[in-house]
Amino acid sequence: MDLLVVESLENEVMEWLTARHAVRFAPELAREPRALRQALYNVRAMIVPPSAAIDAQTLHYAPLLRAVGRVTAGAENIDLDACARAGVEVVRSLTATAQAEAEFMIGALLSLLRRVPVIGSDGLQVGRELGACTVGMVGMAPSARSMAQLLAPFGSRIVGYDPSLHASDPVWERWNVKPLGLRELLETCDAVCVQLHYFTRYHGLLGERFLPYCKPDQVIVSIAHSGLFDEHALAHALNSGRVAAAWLDSLEPGVLDEGRPLAGMSTLQITPRVASTTRESRLRSAWAVVKRIDELLTLTPAAHADFKSSTSDVALDLEAGS
Repeated sequence: MDLLVVESLENEVMEWLTARHAVRFAPELAREPRALRQALYNVRAMIVPPSAAIDAQTLHYAPLLRAVGRVTAGAENIDLDACARAGVEVVRSLTATAQAEAEFMIGALLSLLRRVPVIGSDGLQVGRELGACTVGMVGMAPSARSMAQLLAPFGSRIVGYDPSLHASDPVWERWNVKPLGLRELLETCDAVCVQLHYFTRYHGLLGERFLPYCKPDQVIVSIAHSGLFDEHALAHALNSGRVAAAWLDSLEPGVLDEGRPLAGMSTLQITPRVASTTRESRLRSAWAVVKRIDELLTLTPAAHADFKSSTSDVALDLEAGS
């Protein structure tokens, strides 16, 4: 079998795939790990949803597998190291969801700035305008570029921080974002958008070392992994009013349980990973993923062997152009 599709795809994408390859569509396997492993013996590529775990044990059952595709943002269900060891390319498009994520963050900022009032110069509680804000972006992910473009007509001042980018990197000027250190960004900004790619070394980055220095009445919107935040420090910032409100588009299980610092916090809003998921973003991502998988499936075995050394570079080219 050429391709196992466990994720639901748009009809036009499935029709294109089935016209070119032997495809099995089996979304029920996402809930049945054992059945999924048993189905992989002769599969050359697969497309999976976030609920299907692809780890070393699963790959052991897939000797012919060349590629694993994921349409939705993220790759937390895929063991990237295990895939690299097995010579399996992980195919996803990091840019397909950028516009959707940026629009979500703009909408969330507008909502929080109006819905969570501050005390005006006349002593009355009032909302705020996005155009009068300095907006800080933590993480220069692809969505940051779309954010900068969408914020420009509002007249917002835009600054940013990314631990992987030097202040002299040309991307800052190209995206019209002024680089700052993380503490200076938090001290300066009226609104902060967090979109930093999560690695374990960044766990709790937004914690007691930085959050106490947030500009008073700051609002925070995050589409990043919630592990970037220290829950105790965030709860203290919200309770003290240093942070007026926060909107997180994902939260690790149990964080809102009774007895945890963020439980019952009225100024904290949670959504279940909806920022990246729109009809348009899913279609863009699906086409990017299936076309790359089609390329891999049509390579001759010899060509595929030569190609493995440049897999990462080609994947980056795909993400930049999707």
